[in-house]
Amino acid sequence: MSDTYRKPEQIMAPPPPHMVGDGFRVHNFFPGGRNFELSRMSPFFLMDYNSKYEFPPSAKPRGVGVHPHRGFETVTIAYQGKIAHHDSYGNSGVIDKGGVQWMTAGSGVLHKEYHEKEFSKNGGPFQMVQLWVNLPAEHKMTGPKYQAINAEDMGIYSLPNNGGRAEVIAGAYKSVKGPASTFTPINMFNLKLNKGTEESFELNENHNAGMLVVEGNVSINGNENAAADHFVLFENKGEKIKVRANENSTLLVLSGEPIHEPIFAHGPFLMNTRAEIVQAFEDLEKGKFGQLEESI
Repeated sequence: MSDTYRKPEQIMAPPPPHMVGDGFRVHNFFPGGRNFELSRMSPFFLMDYNSKYEFPPSAKPRGVGVHPHRGFETVTIAYQGKIAHHDSYGNSGVIDKGGVQWMTAGSGVLHKEYHEKEFSKNGGPFQMVQLWVNLPAEHKMTGPKYQAINAEDMGIYSLPNNGGRAEVIAGAYKSVKGPASTFTPINMFNLKLNKGTEESFELNENHNAGMLVVEGNVSINGNENAAADHFVLFENKGEKIKVRANENSTLLVLSGEPIHEPIFAHGPFLMNTRAEIVQAFEDLEKGKFGQLEESI
């Protein structure tokens, strides 16, 4: 166990936003917006962040139509607004503030995701994160599955002196575990701090680690500040991280054991070799990803 504080390697401002479909206005922190190597946040391959954005009312729900995935998991975290999901294995659900959709694409799935109908009809503030979590080669062709995790399902660690709380999605925060099952060791939690609260926690020194400031402004280890909508990439040295909330703040903290395998990514597929990508397209054309209607 190290007493060394884990320092920020980079504090990244949000890259210019772009639209995914017509329902997600996202900043892509990685891999597209990165200025660090492709595997630097492994097992997390992609982070799209829809910073708080006001969508006007719409009769037709905005979103992303039917598309395939293979070789990884999608994790969608809602902070504002409501998101609906359907896939070709019959899974469907709606998440709102505090909820998570954790879809294992594995051997192949078709899915669509969009604003929930009533939210679309009324419009309002929308804020979410989507992560792509890589699967190791031995699990890339695992059967698809879906984990619907509501806010009340989270593991809750209450900070002393009414300082806030950690809402644990996967792995653990101190003694409290999260409900999500993962294929490799991962910690994922929202740390909600009231203004003036200082909190220290530890992450495995061998894990890649990062933190998204979803709301507020924090100082890190007493010397560097990170503002809302910024992403902090931590060095792989030391275990302790100390954060102080300069205002009420929400932090999405990610850490995971890196997967030391080749990455070959193309469009919606994340595999180890080019041949596996070619096979994915062939299997898609043969209907092996199932069927899913485009209409919502």
